[in-house]
Order: sequence, then C-alpha cells, then structure tokens
Amino acid sequence: MVIDKKKCIQLLNEHNEFVVLSHEHPDGDTLGCAFALCEALRLMGKKRVFKCVDEVTKDFYYLTEGYKADEVNTPFVIAVDIADEKLLGDLVSEFGGKIDLSIDHHVSNTYYAKYNYVENRAAACEIMFELLSEMNIEMNTYIRECIYTGISTDTGCFRYQNTTASTFRIASILMEQGVDSKKINKLMFETKTKSFLELELLARNTLEYHFDGKCAIITITQAMYDKSGSTEHECYPITALPRQIEGVLVGAVLKEKKDGSFGVSVRTEGDIDASAICSQLGGGGHKGAAGASFTVPYEEGKNKLLEIIKNVLDGLNI
Repeated sequence: MVIDKKKCIQLLNEHNEFVVLSHEHPDGDTLGCAFALCEALRLMGKKRVFKCVDEVTKDFYYLTEGYKADEVNTPFVIAVDIADEKLLGDLVSEFGGKIDLSIDHHVSNTYYAKYNYVENRAAACEIMFELLSEMNIEMNTYIRECIYTGISTDTGCFRYQNTTASTFRIASILMEQGVDSKKINKLMFETKTKSFLELELLARNTLEYHFDGKCAIITITQAMYDKSGSTEHECYPITALPRQIEGVLVGAVLKEKKDGSFGVSVRTEGDIDASAICSQLGGGGHKGAAGASFTVPYEEGKNKLLEIIKNVLDGLNI
C-alpha cells in the first residue's frame, strides 16, 4: 500500500517496538536515515534495534556513537533507503515479505512493504528530516549530523544533478542548527586511505571508452582488492569517476563480488536515464545514478550493458 506522510507519522506514533533496516554495503544515506530514526524513536520513549547484513565501515563510525540497541519482542519492521527487499542481502531470509514500512526516495522502489512511503527526493534523509520536523521531534546534534551525512553523500557534496533547492534548504537549516558541515564533508570527500588510493590507481588502468567517448567503463576485480588491501565498502567514490571525464555522458563501474558476480554502478548526464539502463539488468535507482548486477561471465555481462547503453544513446540521437 502506498501511503502519505500523515499515515507514515501515524504508524511511527502508534507502535512501540521497531527494527530499522539498512541495505547491504550501507552508504551514508541509508545509515544516516536509520540512525536518525533510531535516535528519534529513543527520544519518543520507544524501543528499537538497527540491523544490516554488512558492518558499518570506519568512515561512518561516528554515526553509530549515539546508538545502543534495545531488546524488542514484537517489532514493527522499517526499511530505509531500500528500493527492493533483495538489497537486504542475506537478511532477506529473515525479513523478506515481513517488512511493515518502507521509507524511500527511489523511483524504482518495488513497493514490497505492507506500507510504502516513497518520494522522489535527492536522499532518503531529506524525507526523514521532514518527517521528524512534522512530528515535532526535538532534533539533537546527533540526529542532525546523521541527516546531513545522508544528504551530503547521496548528492556528492551537492554536486550531482539530483540536488534541488529543497536539498540546499534542508542542509542550510541543519547548518544553522549547528551541524559542522566542514568536518563531515572533509571526512566523506577529502579523506582517503592509502589502500583506497592504491585501488583507485589499479581501477583507472582498466578504463575503456566506447561510442566515440560518450561512455566510459572501469572494472574493479577481487584481485585488485587483494593487491591494494582495500575492500568493496571503500570503493564507492570510484563510481563517480568515469562520468567525470570530459565528454562522457554515461559512466559505469563494474565491481566483482566475492561470489564472482558483478555489481554495476551507472552515472549519467543530461536526459540519459541511468535507472532505465539498470532496470534492463534487473536493477534501478534514479535518473542520474542507478545500479544493478549480473551473474553471467564478465565479458557477457559487460557486452550486454554496452548494448543497452548504445540503444539508449541511439534512441536519443546522441
């Protein structure tokens, strides 16, 4: 069932025990949204527990500092920033078909929950900010930092095309209320580990151009993680790299997983819809940024992706 903000607030008010879920390989938006909600529920005198199939990486540790899990018995289950329950990873075996409420900002949301509050916004944390504001939650510094982190990371520090006037308005309010944006932005965008720099160097060496330079693809393999000492969780900044190249309209990063399958991250420019590209591989996302995966051999999967991209470019006469 699709619901509005009023119904979402009603559900949060009328239940007392919650499980809050983030997607696998958690980013700043799903974590910021989850921990902001957990803290708000604590302030309301409710019990809650956070769950994610993957560990929170060290660059996001500060989001966990204000959180301590409660014991819950018959919880209301909430998924935040999750377009499809398969993005729960192995937790889908526990929560698949049992999610009560989805709070999300992806237009590709599959409406898998009993109740679905979905708005097309730059970040799920924008939605969370407006929910908590309307609920008259007295947001403390911890909640504000969680929400700012989600907005900042999902907009590439306000550089991506999903950034709107509303995004800046909310960020401005948070800064006026004391959020140290300089500290968070430095941590998220200006601090890199030596292992990540080595991984980035290896990844750059795989760069391929297609369709007269309108498309660029980078590949990251498990061997690169091993050689650099980096991890899948660290490679997120590389997803934006191909699209940043002059003349490139579609940038893609193919990331090998431990089971041999590949994750696909697509970033696009202008009228090219990344979500439409990824949906043909069983994924989805936003117009400017989307993701998918494939289990077929690497060359077969890459060629299928290139075929889809070519058809999209040809359809737009680009």
